[in-house]
Amino acid sequence: MDGGCLPKGGRGSSARVTRIAHPRLLALAFALVTTWPAVASADTSSWLFVGTGPSWTKFGSQSTEQKLSLKLDTGVGTPPGGDVIVGGLFNWQTHFGLGTDVGVSVRTATHGFVNGDWGAAIDLGGYQRWWGQQSTGVQGSLVLGAPWGVTLVATAGRGTHEAQSYSGVIGIDLARLTVYRRSGESWWKNTFPAYRPEDERH
Repeated sequence: MDGGCLPKGGRGSSARVTRIAHPRLLALAFALVTTWPAVASADTSSWLFVGTGPSWTKFGSQSTEQKLSLKLDTGVGTPPGGDVIVGGLFNWQTHFGLGTDVGVSVRTATHGFVNGDWGAAIDLGGYQRWWGQQSTGVQGSLVLGAPWGVTLVATAGRGTHEAQSYSGVIGIDLARLTVYRRSGESWWKNTFPAYRPEDERH
């Protein structure tokens, strides 16, 4: 075999796949974030979460790297008055000392979660990683919400190059804390909530 050629599935092939996946993922994320409000009603739900916690990443047989991570999620969904809210999410997760994963997910959330009370959501989607051996894969998160925007996110992912990742992050969802908050109003009145149940009775 010519020394200048790489076998199928080799490093050259992976690099080409990564170069293709990169612009496609970013284009999908941009389209999701910018066009969702147009297809939903005017009263959409939204999320803006920032949190930190430990993460564990691994490529194949390499040793597992444990790092502190910073996670940022933002997205929009169907109106907050529904029992179940579905939306799109664009997320970043930086593993300090290693690099950043970028992803797009579909979120399915409970009414309480979206409106700043007790509730939960499930995020399912994909991610792109440009550091280490690089990887394109799938990821899922279980998201638990408490009043005052407190949010806990447990995430697991698996991708090419036998990449595995896990993380547990706690932080604040600023949208759940402010405009969508329906809890704790005896302490801090939400003067202009995005969702008013009393409006549906008129």
